Amino acid sequence: MATKDKPTDTDVDPAADSRAEYDYRTDATERPDLVKALEARVDGDVRFDEYSREMYATDASAYEVLPIGVVYPTCTDDVEAVMNYCAKWEIPVLPRGGGTSLAGQTVNEAVVLDFSRYMNDVLEVDPDASRARAQAGITLGDLNRTLEPHGLKFAPDPSTADRSALGGAIGNNTTGAHSLKYGKTDAYIEEVEVVLADGTVTTFGEIDVEELRDRADPNGELVECIYAEIVRIIEEESNAILDAYPTLKRNVSGYNLDVLIEQAETGTVNLAKLLVGSEGTLGIVTEAEVSLEPIPNTKAVAVLCYETLLDAMDDVDAILEHDPAAVEVMDDVLLDLARNTDEFADVVGILPDRTDSFLLVEFYAEDDAERREKVERLIEDRDGERAFDSLTAFDETRQQRLWKMRKASTPILLSRTGDEKHIAFIEDIAIPPEHLSEYIVDFQEVMEDHDTFGSFYAHAGPGCLHVRPLVNTKTADGVDTMESLADDATDLAVKYGGSVSGEHGDGRARTQWNRKLYGDHVVQIFGELKTAFDPNWLLNPGSVCGDHDMTENLRLGPDSRFDAGFDPVLNWDNENGFQGMVELCHGCGGCRGSQEGTGGVMCPTYRASREEITSTRGRANMLRQAMTDGFSTEEAFSDEFVTEVLDLCIGCKGCSKDCPSEVDMAKMKVEVEHEHHQRHGTSLRDKLFANIGLLSKLGSVTAPLSNAVTAMPGTRTVMEKTVGIARERSLPTFRRETFVDWFESRGSRVDPADAERKVLLFPDVTTNYNTPEIGRAAVRVLEAAGVHVAVPDDVTTSGRPAFSKGFLDKARERAEHNVNALAPKVRDGWDVVVCEPSDAVMFQSDYRDLLIGNDVDDLAANAYGVCEYLDVHRLDENIEFDVAAEALTYHGHCHQKATKKDHHAVGVMRRAGYDVDPLDSSCCGMAGSFGYEAEHYSMSRAIGRMLFRQIDDSDGDEVVAPGASCRTQIGDEYETKPPHPIVKLEEALV
Repeated sequence: MATKDKPTDTDVDPAADSRAEYDYRTDATERPDLVKALEARVDGDVRFDEYSREMYATDASAYEVLPIGVVYPTCTDDVEAVMNYCAKWEIPVLPRGGGTSLAGQTVNEAVVLDFSRYMNDVLEVDPDASRARAQAGITLGDLNRTLEPHGLKFAPDPSTADRSALGGAIGNNTTGAHSLKYGKTDAYIEEVEVVLADGTVTTFGEIDVEELRDRADPNGELVECIYAEIVRIIEEESNAILDAYPTLKRNVSGYNLDVLIEQAETGTVNLAKLLVGSEGTLGIVTEAEVSLEPIPNTKAVAVLCYETLLDAMDDVDAILEHDPAAVEVMDDVLLDLARNTDEFADVVGILPDRTDSFLLVEFYAEDDAERREKVERLIEDRDGERAFDSLTAFDETRQQRLWKMRKASTPILLSRTGDEKHIAFIEDIAIPPEHLSEYIVDFQEVMEDHDTFGSFYAHAGPGCLHVRPLVNTKTADGVDTMESLADDATDLAVKYGGSVSGEHGDGRARTQWNRKLYGDHVVQIFGELKTAFDPNWLLNPGSVCGDHDMTENLRLGPDSRFDAGFDPVLNWDNENGFQGMVELCHGCGGCRGSQEGTGGVMCPTYRASREEITSTRGRANMLRQAMTDGFSTEEAFSDEFVTEVLDLCIGCKGCSKDCPSEVDMAKMKVEVEHEHHQRHGTSLRDKLFANIGLLSKLGSVTAPLSNAVTAMPGTRTVMEKTVGIARERSLPTFRRETFVDWFESRGSRVDPADAERKVLLFPDVTTNYNTPEIGRAAVRVLEAAGVHVAVPDDVTTSGRPAFSKGFLDKARERAEHNVNALAPKVRDGWDVVVCEPSDAVMFQSDYRDLLIGNDVDDLAANAYGVCEYLDVHRLDENIEFDVAAEALTYHGHCHQKATKKDHHAVGVMRRAGYDVDPLDSSCCGMAGSFGYEAEHYSMSRAIGRMLFRQIDDSDGDEVVAPGASCRTQIGDEYETKPPHPIVKLEEALV
C-alpha cells in the first residue's frame, strides 16, 4: 500500500470544520471547509464544482442523485484519508468505477470516489498460480489484455467489460454471458484490500472459522466487531439463511451470506467473498487478488432461429445438454430495433425471414475439429425441432459481430427517442431455466394487464432473462405502473424459486424487494451485518438493506421539464426531435472504452484524458441537465458551458455509429454552438476557419509568396498570439495552379459516349488549393476505369468547415447552392465523387440535416468518396494494376468510419495488389481546425499518440490516409505526409 504524510485533524481550522455549523447538503460553493480539508489530505483530484457533481449524478440506470462532490484517489492512502475525514463528520461516501450500474447503486448523496482515473493498474501477475492482483479502477478489458499474453483471463464477462471496473464487478458480484462455465465474480475473488467505514485499512481473505472466533470481539476495534458479527451469523443464523436463499446460481440480491454459511461448514471462510455483491455498503475495496481461467483455444457460434420466443425458451433445457459455454436470446422487440440501427441492420439482415427470436449458442473447444463437431451435433439435434433454421459462425469476425449486437442489447432498446422507454428496473430477475417459459407467459400477462409490452433477452442458459417493459416515467401513472410491474415480477420470481437480481444488483431499483424475497428476519440480518461494518451507515447508504424507494430520484420523472431555450435549426428525424436526442443517452458508458485496445472511433477525447466530461456520456448528461432541471435554461449557451463541456468534442461522429443508441453528440454540439453564436457573436478565428475556402483561394492566388510568409521565422508565434493558431503545427502549402486550373487546361480523356459512368469530381478546398495531385490522381484512376470525368464550375465549398464550427446558416446557404447546382445533373445520370472524406460525408449525411426534399436526397444517394465509388461499382476491376510487393498501413477517416464507408479504400487497394493493414483506429485528433487551435494542441497530440502507437505496431511499409487532417497529424509526427489511397492507386496504373 502506498503511503505518504497526511495532515491531522488539527491541520484544518477547527472553526471552519465545526460540525454544528457544517451541512454537507448545502451547495458546493457554500462548503469550502470540506473541499479544503480533502484537498489538504489527498494527492488526487478534488472536484466539488457544479459541473463535476452533475456528471456524477447519473450512471447507466434510470436514476439521478446529485453527489456532494467527487474525489479521484491516486492510492489507498487517499481513500483512507477521505474516509477518515468523512467518518469524523458523518459524511456519506460512495466508491465508483465506470458508472455502468443499471440499478442505481453508483449514484448517491455522498462523496464519490472515482477509482477509474488513477487507481487502474495491474499490480502483479502470477501465471503459475493463475492469480493476479489489481487496483479497483482497472477495467475488466484492460485487465484481460494484460493477462492475455499469459493465456489467462478474469472469467466474468459482462457486456460492458471494456468500461466496467474490477471494483464494480466486485461490488455487483458481476457475471456475464458465460456464467454457465464460470459462475459469478465471487468465485474468483481471493483477497481484497479494504478501507472500512472508520478509515481502517485491512485485508480480507481466507481465514479459519476458529481463528475468526478467537479474533472476534463485539466491544473491540471495528475489525474485531465485524468478526464477532460474522461469527454470530454463522452460529445463530445458518438455517434461516439457507432456508431463505433461492437455490439459484445467478442470485446476487442481498449480501453473500449463503456462500459464507456454505464455506463455514468446511471450517474455513473467505471474507473477501462477503464483500462481493455488497455494492460498497460494507467497505471500499481498493485492491483485489483474483484467480484466473485459461483462455479457450477456440470457439464456435451457432444461431438457432425460432418463430416465437416461447419456442426458443422451451428449447433451452435440451441445448444445455450439449454443454455450451453460453446460451443467449434476443427477441422480436430487440431485433426490430436493431434492424433500424446503422450499426446492426446488416447483422439482423442475415437472419432468415421468419425469425422472431434466436438463441446464440457458443461452444469452447480445443481445436477446430472439436468445435465443428459440437456445433454440428447441436444443429443435428435441434434444427427442425423447435428451431426452424440455423446459422453458424466459425469465423472470428462474424462471431464478434453477432456478439457485439447481443452485448449492445440494452442500449439498442434504449434507442427509442420518445417519452416511453425500456428502462431497467426488473431486467435482472433470474428464474430456474426449467421455468423460463412459464415465467414469460405469466409476465407477458402482467404486462398486458398494465397495457404495455417488453423485450426479453440475454442469458437464457442460466435463466437470467433481461426484461425491459416500455414505461413512461415522466408521468405519475407511468411511475405507478413501474412499481406495480416490479411488485408483480417479484411475486413471480418468488413463485418460481428465482431471484429479483441475477446480475445487476439491488441498488435503488431492487433494494425494496429484498424483504419480499428473503423475509423480514433475513433482511434484519442484512442490517445487523451492515451496522457491524458501518456503524453510522455512511457507505453508499440505502442500498441492499436500506430505504431506497424505486420510484424516487428518477432521472426523467414526473417533475422533469424540458426546455431547449431555442428553436433548433437542424432536422431531427426522430420521435421527439432535438429533445429526443438530448434525452437519449442513458449512461451505458460505451464512450468510456479503455484507452488502448478497444477499437472503434468513440470517444477519442475520453481515451486520451480519462475525464468524464470529455466522454459522450459526460457531455450528453450535461446538455440534458442544462435543458431540464439541473441548470438555468440559459446555461447551455453560456461561454463556460460551451468551453468546458462542448469545446473538446471534436466532431468525429464516432458516437453516431459506435454508441448503440446512436447518440449524435457532434450534431447536438453544432446546434448549441450555432445558438451560442447568435447570442454572443463569434471569434475572428472561428470566422476564418468557417471561411477557409476563401482564405485558401487567396493563398493560392498569392502563392508562392503566401507560403514564404508563413514559413518566415516568428510568423507562427504571431499567429498564435493574434488568432490562436498553435505555433507547433505545420501549416498548409498553397499551390498556384489549382486542381480546377489543371483540369480546365487538360480536359477529359474519356468520351462520354463510350464511358461506363459519368462523374462530377467535386473540387473540395483541400484538393483544389493544397493537394491538386490528389485530384489529378483521381481523374487518371477514374478514367482508367472507363469513367467520363467532369469538374463542376458552378459549385461552392461543401460547407463542412462552416458546419463544424456551428455556422449553420452559412453551411445551409452553401448546401442549397450545391444541391441546386448538382441535383439536376444527378437526375441526368451523373454521380458526384469527392476526394476529401469529410466533404463526401457532408453530401451524403449532413446536407440532410440542413435541408429537406427530393433534391438533397437524390444528391446524397449518388455522392461518393472516390475509393468508395470505385469499390461500390467495382470499377477498379476494369483497371490493370502492377504492384510490387508493398505493405500499406491504412488509417481511415473518422467521418467515413462513422458512416461505415472506410472499408472501401481497403478493398480497392487490396485488389490492386497492395498488402493492406487497416487500423481499427479512432480519430487522428486533428479534426479539421481543432488540431490547429492553440488551446487544443495538447489534446490533439494526445489523441494522435494513440494512432501513432498503432502505426508503429503495424508492419506496413508506408502509411496511407484519405483525410487531409489525418495526413497533417501523421506528417507532423513522422515528418512525411502520407499519401491519399487514390495516389497509391495511380502509382500502380499500368
